[in-house]
Amino acid sequence: MSELLSTALVTGGSRGIGRAVARTLADAGYQVFLTYISKPEEAEQTVRDITEAGGLARAFKLDVGDSDSVAALFRDEIRDKVDLAVLVNNAGITKDGLMLRMKDDDFDKVLAINLRGAFLCLREAAKIMTRQRHGRIINISSVVGQMGNAGQINYSAAKAGLIGMTKSAAKELAPRSVTVNAVAPGFIETDMTAALSEEARDAYAKAIPLGRLGSAQDVADAVAFLASDKASYITGQVLAVNGGLYC
Repeated sequence: MSELLSTALVTGGSRGIGRAVARTLADAGYQVFLTYISKPEEAEQTVRDITEAGGLARAFKLDVGDSDSVAALFRDEIRDKVDLAVLVNNAGITKDGLMLRMKDDDFDKVLAINLRGAFLCLREAAKIMTRQRHGRIINISSVVGQMGNAGQINYSAAKAGLIGMTKSAAKELAPRSVTVNAVAPGFIETDMTAALSEEARDAYAKAIPLGRLGSAQDVADAVAFLASDKASYITGQVLAVNGGLYC
C-alpha cells in the first residue's frame, strides 16, 4: 500500500469541528477526504484552505445515514485507490426539544445520522483497515453523551451510543492493529454556540472549571493525537475535551 496516498476521511468536514479536524490532519501530512450534506460552498472553502496551504483535499456530498451512498463512496473513491489511514466520524445534526414534546421523526433522524451513520462508515472503513492491518478510527461523541442534557434526549442517546460502539469496535479490531477511540467535546465555539445570547454564553462559561468555551482547534488537536503514532497503544478510550465540565 506504500504507493497509495495516506488518507484521512472526515465526515461532516466542511465547517466547525470537522473543518478544524480536516485542516489539522492535512497539516499532519494526510490527504483529506471530507464529506458534507449541505452548503457545498463551505466544503469547497475548506478544500481551498487545505490546498492553498500545500495539502491535498477533496470533498464529497454524502448522506452518512444512507447505507448505499456510504458503500458507494468507499467502493468508488477509497477502496484500492488510497491508503485509508484515518476515519473521523464527525457528521451530526441536532433536533433539540423536550422529551414530552419530541416528535418521533426528530428522535429517529438524529440517531440515523449521528449513530447509524457513524456505524455505516465505521463498518466500511473496518473492511479496508483490517485487510491493511493498520488504521485509526475516531468517533466524535459529546459531553452530553456522558452526562445527559435536558432538551437533547435524542442527541444524548446518539452520542452515548457512539461511546458504546467505540468500545465494542475497539475490541473487535484490535487484533488487526486498528484502534478505535472517541473524543467527547464539551461546549465548543461553533456556529451553534455563536447564536447564543451573551448571557447564555456567560452561564455556560461559568459552569466550566477552566472558565471558557473550547475551540474547534482544541478538539482537532485531540483527534490528531489519537490519529498519530503516539497513540498506537490507546484504543477503546474516550478523550474528554471539555475544560473540566464533566470529569
